[in-house]
Amino acid sequence: MGVPPRVAVIGAGAAGLAAVKALRDVDVATVGFEAAEQVGGLWVYGAPDSPAYRTLHLNTSRGRTQFADHPMPADWPDYPDHSRVAGYLADYAARFGLADSIRLGHTVQRVTQHPDGTWTVAASGPTGPVEVTVDAVVVANGHNRVPRLPDPGYPGTCTAEQIHSHDYRGPEQLAGRRVLVVGGGNSAMDIAVDASYAATRTLLSLRRGVWVVPKYLLGRPSDTLNGALARRLPWRLRQRITQTMLSATVGNPSRYGLPAPTHGFLQDHPTLSDGLLSRLTHGDVEARPGVAALDGDRVEFTDGRSDSVDLIIWCTGYRVDVPFLDPPLLAGGADTLPLYRHVFHPDAPGLSFVGLMQSTGSAFPLVEAQARLIAAHLAGRYALPDPARQRAACRAELRAATARWGQRRPAMRVDFDVYLAELARELAVGTRRARPTSSGAGR
Repeated sequence: MGVPPRVAVIGAGAAGLAAVKALRDVDVATVGFEAAEQVGGLWVYGAPDSPAYRTLHLNTSRGRTQFADHPMPADWPDYPDHSRVAGYLADYAARFGLADSIRLGHTVQRVTQHPDGTWTVAASGPTGPVEVTVDAVVVANGHNRVPRLPDPGYPGTCTAEQIHSHDYRGPEQLAGRRVLVVGGGNSAMDIAVDASYAATRTLLSLRRGVWVVPKYLLGRPSDTLNGALARRLPWRLRQRITQTMLSATVGNPSRYGLPAPTHGFLQDHPTLSDGLLSRLTHGDVEARPGVAALDGDRVEFTDGRSDSVDLIIWCTGYRVDVPFLDPPLLAGGADTLPLYRHVFHPDAPGLSFVGLMQSTGSAFPLVEAQARLIAAHLAGRYALPDPARQRAACRAELRAATARWGQRRPAMRVDFDVYLAELARELAVGTRRARPTSSGAGR
């Protein structure tokens, strides 16, 4: 690579690629590590650890998903499928010459912090162990790799086959079977719709209500409407407007037999589906409340009903796993880790994260903005406030997030449009802090 790397980036999905590019843009020597044999992360169908399934499409629109410096082709559909997105990321890496900075087939085993402020990254690769010592580490390994099953499990024993959505690949797994899909996220809706065409019977169990948003509202991709509102209105007002629009166009979820949401719109990750509500109204998907117990091939639900099933698909999310970092650096859990602006570790200079968040919109523009912030910092163009101010900002942000999202991973939650604007402001303020003559240093 010529110059010894100053920074190690772990992961080469969208977040890792954005980080490598941003660092190269400011001439910071970088080495990336990616466990898979190609870039693209979770979007590479069939790759190890990828949760992609054959019918997977974006659930945010093309215009709101693309990187600012690498637009998606204008003739693409509004919601491209996984193969297009994987190709888009590969094209991004090729266009900006990122491949020579990324070591494919290298799994990071350990990241060690040294007293002098440097870090050693130890990885296993095709030719054996590899170690590099760098000034900084960017963690961009994603958080949709380690399936999370119900814990504690439901009482009783189950003779039906059980899989997590991570192991779902396509409708052929559902053909001729009585399928129960458990969960209220985007994967659950997609799989339930797939099952409604392939399975003998399809049940969808939701423990709590979610707002199901069609991918188009008023003839436009639905996320573009909320984006237009976000530039002008606070989220509480946007919430009322959007809920009124949803009630007028598709009605309350309880109208379709789903549980009524107990939280307002924009207080959880949005669930988008064009097909689910239609399949419910046609009886091809049958709604059920939460699971109460298991009994052989029967599943008992909290309303007293029970049904026989052949296959249970747990669409119950993922654990955030950063196995290569020492536990003290994770403060009890990666999903509760206080990070300044969701990026910088206040207690470990040189350690930063890209993509450790859950957004109300697409992740791509956000990881791009996070990466630029890190690159500016490591290039000396952006200065962080002192650690005490960073921690105070983290506490304030957590209070606001908890008030909005409750206990559903508040430390990771961001409002897409608000956060994107916040990162732009942070870069501007931090750039002023970095100037030696700035009178506002340390603000």
